[in-house]
Amino acid sequence: MAKIDLIDNSWVDLVFEGKNQSYGAYQLRKNTGVRNLKALLVMFAAFIIIAAIVYAKVSIENYIAAQNAAIEADVELASLAEKKEAKVEKKDEPEVEKVEIERVKSSVAFTVPEIKKDNEVKEEQEMKSQEELQQTNTAIGAFNVEGNDEAGGEVLKAKEVIAEPEPPKVEETKVFDVVEEMPQFPGGPSALFEYLSKNIKYPVVAEENGVQGRVIVTFVVERDGSITDVKVVKSVDPSLDKEAQRVVKSMPHWIPGKQNGSAVRVKYTVPVTFRLQ
Repeated sequence: MAKIDLIDNSWVDLVFEGKNQSYGAYQLRKNTGVRNLKALLVMFAAFIIIAAIVYAKVSIENYIAAQNAAIEADVELASLAEKKEAKVEKKDEPEVEKVEIERVKSSVAFTVPEIKKDNEVKEEQEMKSQEELQQTNTAIGAFNVEGNDEAGGEVLKAKEVIAEPEPPKVEETKVFDVVEEMPQFPGGPSALFEYLSKNIKYPVVAEENGVQGRVIVTFVVERDGSITDVKVVKSVDPSLDKEAQRVVKSMPHWIPGKQNGSAVRVKYTVPVTFRLQ
């Protein structure tokens, strides 16, 4: 069997010998070798590119795996080192507080003269005579004390403790009308009226009948800032009154009022305006 040469085109001249070679069939077959060579080159280049991509992918995956293994090894070594340090670390010994012993000189209590019946006077409360006081070398003080340092000690004195007045207690259930720090809506009065205007839903019945006006509502700001006891003190229309109460009850917690530094219950009044455009 003869070998097939994909590049050699001498057979084309033999086939078309004595024939018209101006038509496309001859030219088409004449360039077959060039086309075959180009196809082989393209296939070879594609194979090389695919092989390079596969090789690069495998190399990158191996590199990432090696890096991860190294990081895990470092973490493991670090955790082992921390455990060893924790075992070696000694517990801090509690510091022993040094207590200073007060140096006191011996003294005899001086009894203040006071008229009492004989049977009410105790022996240690009997008043010493001038002769007894002159004969003793012990100092005169507020108490009968057996001292521990006669040379450098001091006579023990009575310490007078002045009781501080207790701050006035505020009744938890009492509702104040005016306090030192009045309750406040978060953001101030402008934020309050903005909240009311955005959240009011004009009742359909009142809108159709052209009813408008200002409803005055009172409520209590509790010590935690919540709103309770919502009441209408100036009515315009039942539907408007009901909507005003709903909006006031749905308000967020206020900053509570304070009296003597303590949060207290405070009564507050707010006008809710309904105006048709």
